[in-house]
Amino acid sequence: MKLYIKYMVSMRCKMQVEAELKKLDLNYFVVELGMVEILENISEEKRIQLKIKLSKWGLELLDDKRSILIEKIKVVIINMIHHSEEIPKINYSDYISDKLGYDYTYLANTFSEVKGITIQHYIINHKVEKIKELLLYDELNISEIANKLHYSSAAHLSNQFKKSTGLSPSFYKKMQLKRKENLENL
Repeated sequence: MKLYIKYMVSMRCKMQVEAELKKLDLNYFVVELGMVEILENISEEKRIQLKIKLSKWGLELLDDKRSILIEKIKVVIINMIHHSEEIPKINYSDYISDKLGYDYTYLANTFSEVKGITIQHYIINHKVEKIKELLLYDELNISEIANKLHYSSAAHLSNQFKKSTGLSPSFYKKMQLKRKENLENL
């Protein structure tokens, strides 16, 4: 039986879900971001208990098909940008459609209706977060980050970053490094 969980977007969330499943004596064989596969059907009582335990961690057990589909889209995007060594070189629309087995237009319309933003905007938001992370690691320069995230150029990355955050990537990096120094000097 598959269960879908909203807001399960990190390895820490995954570990917490595993712990809660064990506490309820639910035998699982797969725990992935946004989804758990358990070996048996669960009673309504156990489902309610799991729902309550997950909500204490800011997680939500999903019931309706549209919410489950939205969560699947989000997980594909998060995995693609944050947990893959290499972002796919094909169009994101083709990648998402292939991963989920639905027509992209249907996915995009459903996502926009429910979330109030486009899939493309959601992807941009996550790419900007990944850029922030890579800037702070200080292992790659702007051109290398642009290449890694498949931007057409460093200028394109910088423009999108500035449009999203109001800051240039270099100013953001300087600001974060200064903040880190200030915290270390306390």
